[in-house]
Amino acid sequence: MAHRKVELLAVGAGPANLALAVAIEELAPELAGDTLLIERDEDIVWQRGMLLPDALSQVSFLKDLVTLRNPQSRFSFVNFLHANDRLDAFVNLGSWVPYRSEISEYLQWVADELTAVRIEYGRECVSVSALSAEDGEITGWVVTLANGDTIECRYLVVGAGRDAHVPEVFAGLPAERVIHSTQYTQRIREVNAALPHRVAVIGGAQSAAELFGQALRDLPECRPTLIMRSIGLNGYESSKFTNELYYSSFIDEFYDSAPEARRQLLNEMYRSNYGGLAPATLDALYRQFYQDRRSGEARLGMQPMTDVRDARMDGDEVVLTLADRKTGAEREMRTDLVLLGTGFVRDMPRAVRALGDSIGLERIEVSRHYRLDLGRPASAACYLQGVNEATHGIADSLLSVLAGRSAEITLDILAHRSTAPAAIPAQARELSLAGAAA
Repeated sequence: MAHRKVELLAVGAGPANLALAVAIEELAPELAGDTLLIERDEDIVWQRGMLLPDALSQVSFLKDLVTLRNPQSRFSFVNFLHANDRLDAFVNLGSWVPYRSEISEYLQWVADELTAVRIEYGRECVSVSALSAEDGEITGWVVTLANGDTIECRYLVVGAGRDAHVPEVFAGLPAERVIHSTQYTQRIREVNAALPHRVAVIGGAQSAAELFGQALRDLPECRPTLIMRSIGLNGYESSKFTNELYYSSFIDEFYDSAPEARRQLLNEMYRSNYGGLAPATLDALYRQFYQDRRSGEARLGMQPMTDVRDARMDGDEVVLTLADRKTGAEREMRTDLVLLGTGFVRDMPRAVRALGDSIGLERIEVSRHYRLDLGRPASAACYLQGVNEATHGIADSLLSVLAGRSAEITLDILAHRSTAPAAIPAQARELSLAGAAA
């Protein structure tokens, strides 16, 4: 087992921490050489489980890791296209939104282009120790990896992402009969495509609709049914006025708002990101249903205003108890496979909650610049990325604010370093982060 020290350690090499790495190289070269990103997987793939061939991003290519902060950066998406001899062809598409797979390629390209900040792959974080002096001052962190190696740092940035939402009703089903969207592309390969599977797709927003369409391609003989609590499928609320709430400049206004105003803003913006579908997806799905009805096959099903009250196995069948929200009437639906387009848990991820518990925090709170309030004196700091929707707005987990946020965190670290000289740690306190994404 090896032990080493770095000044800054970022857990997870997704878009948030890659944007931070770029900002550090451009804004803090004195820190860049002592900064390390660790990634659990052997490469960088954006939204690995739902990286479907034809899936499009929902945001402009200009909302990359850097352009809105530094339009002249060599790490821009436009420069990525140019470096790969695709700029002319992309311009000729006449589209503001790239394919998700193209964004994924861009992220790996950025990682490969970093010259000072290091990235190590296949490095899974399994525990973190908070280092403290005799007077209780937090002086640093020790991250333990799956192979037993340890990395000590003064600044820790957690970008592990949110936990997948698997409704409790499905918890008792065998794992091979339930696939959440975050695992779709890996696990659908385990399903025999030649069988005439009955497939229940749970959810009424973009991810559920994409699962529905992709299941028809991956399981050509399947009979899918889309089950949702809403009255039907709706498009995103995407007016230009609404989209202004995704500006980095709106974060100050949201952060300074009263709690009740924040809740109203989040509720009203839900359909602008979580509760709707892209127009192209809606149109394609409606055409599929139209053709199905026209053919008389009745292969495709949709159950709006429906709750799943129970899920159990009966022999080799999954039996769902469905309740009509209009009448309360219940009925059983027998199926073979359940696909969950149920999104993510909106609360703090398990890893972050464990971090707070380990140092005695009753609440997880961050500053305007994403620094965790440690509740005690500290010459070290921890920053949380992508989990601060309640205080920083609905764009917090999205690409839209990455460029600006990475600059804010970088500058906050530099300010902290100048005012809080590092102390020598005297003891460590163990924090288990088993299962946290790295």
